Amino acid sequence: MSENDESVSYAAAGVNIEAGDRAVELFAPLAKKATRPEVRGGLGGFAGLFALGKYKEPLLAAGSDGVGTKLVIAQKMDKHDTIGIDLVAMCVDDLVVCGAEPLFLQDYIAVGKVVPEHVAEIVSGIAEGCVQAGAALLGGETAEHPGVMAEGDYDISATAVGVVEADELLGPDRVRSGDVIIGMASSGLHSNGYSLARHVLLEKAGLPLDGYMEEFERTLGEELLEPTRIYAKDCLALAAECEVHTFCHVTGGGLAGNMERIVPEGLVAEMSRNTWTPPQIFRTIQSLGKVPQEEMDKTFNMGVGMVAVVSPQDRDRALAMLTARHIDAWELGTVRNTRDGEDSGVVLDGTHPGY
Repeated sequence: MSENDESVSYAAAGVNIEAGDRAVELFAPLAKKATRPEVRGGLGGFAGLFALGKYKEPLLAAGSDGVGTKLVIAQKMDKHDTIGIDLVAMCVDDLVVCGAEPLFLQDYIAVGKVVPEHVAEIVSGIAEGCVQAGAALLGGETAEHPGVMAEGDYDISATAVGVVEADELLGPDRVRSGDVIIGMASSGLHSNGYSLARHVLLEKAGLPLDGYMEEFERTLGEELLEPTRIYAKDCLALAAECEVHTFCHVTGGGLAGNMERIVPEGLVAEMSRNTWTPPQIFRTIQSLGKVPQEEMDKTFNMGVGMVAVVSPQDRDRALAMLTARHIDAWELGTVRNTRDGEDSGVVLDGTHPGY
């Protein structure tokens, strides 16, 4: 038999099925912690099963997302146990905008080479995020892509499914003039704007990820990997006790860009930067990169991760509830009618205190 006639295997081509099986063994106990009573069956089947028996007129809501180039920071830091929390947050907090309760999530992990321990770390974060959101981790897929992705590279995405009763659906059609806009603090950058953040901090300023920074009281890498806050349970609790008309998840496009999506014709959401001070990470990026305020506003959440639009009579109650749930919340502004010649939309004015 010539050298060219030697038999080949899947493993020789770069795909290690045994490593994949070992990864499943490691993360299966972690995934089982993220469950709900409605789950039928277990992990390992071709499809996950979920019962909807308790709902009268259910509307299913679904959303898919990833975490963008925040993955690069996790890979450079060789820290993989929190990026899954970011993934869950990006999916489930889109669902609660319409009042939907997250039911379950399915993930997709693509890797250059299966390192079981790394995959288990990633799934541990996904499972923790599902627990925080009250959702079940109903399964997923881990795919090995040798020759396409480098051995240390991976990408993750997920789809979350939620449910809301038809007569409890939230949205722009419920928003009224006089409504109060309540901001909920972010935990930092969350999972948006990392291409600009990496360009400014790592490329332009040349800062090391493992370098301690006094303004953060930790390393730059630790600051950048701060997990995205998950608001799902807080938003659902608020909607159950207060007259909430809609929520707004502040992701790519920033506060104003995302608020545009929930303001109906004939109304203006008027908000002021004077009402809050963004966390230090935003000021550091803006200062080192000489980034204009307009660019900051459309790229980052600037310290506002979620917004609730509530009836004015429930303003104080909503703020008290969020504070009791350990969410830093404040009045961002109000909704008003458009004025002569004014278009519907968003007005964001003022300057941040301390800037």
